[in-house]
Amino acid sequence: MWRKLLSLRQISQRTISTASRRQIENRIAEKQKFFQEENGIPVHLKGGVMDVLLYRATMAISVFGTAYVVYQLLVASMPKKQK
Repeated sequence: MWRKLLSLRQISQRTISTASRRQIENRIAEKQKFFQEENGIPVHLKGGVMDVLLYRATMAISVFGTAYVVYQLLVASMPKKQK
């Protein structure tokens, strides 16, 4: 019983000690400086190419959806011809 507790304690100490050695560098300050920089680019596009692609895809879908809704409203407002 004591051996299991001792080995469990060693495992927990080992994982804690190895985790503290490989800490991840905190780069939040760099990101904040980059996104707050005044360079004429809107903040929602400062992330790079992927942000631009997502923005343009969203705008295209919005324009297409709006046009489709207007078309459907026009179709619904016109009475069907009866034969």
